[in-house]
Amino acid sequence: MANKEDVIYLEGQFGRLAINSNDNLGKKVAMLIENQCLGVPANAAAKKYGYSRTRFYQLKDDFERGGTEALLSKKKGPGRKYVRTETINNQIIRYKFLDPEISAPVIAQKMRQLGYKISIRSVERTITELGLQKKTLFLKSGKK
Repeated sequence: MANKEDVIYLEGQFGRLAINSNDNLGKKVAMLIENQCLGVPANAAAKKYGYSRTRFYQLKDDFERGGTEALLSKKKGPGRKYVRTETINNQIIRYKFLDPEISAPVIAQKMRQLGYKISIRSVERTITELGLQKKTLFLKSGKK
């Protein structure tokens, strides 16, 4: 174990078990054990391990449905594949290269006609991120 500040103790009648404060799964299991087996109120157990009362009950339900596997932290991020693939980005670049005046809604419509599922907003994001938007020329006087 690391520093004393990095440890939370699960204490029972016959001793105590040190749990690293960075061990999320260990903290979740220990919190549930304290509540269910040692009679520690849900609020106190949740607070000790850095969770809210609401989160305690969510974790308890997860554990009852799927065991410790259900308590493992899930991968964050989109649940599905990224829409703007390299192929789609290249197609947007191609349209902007062929016609610099073309708008995002027109590009999105053309892409949908080709069978790509893409929103106008996704086309706008690609145009902005790749710096494909039309530049406006400002004269020294501040007029276009």
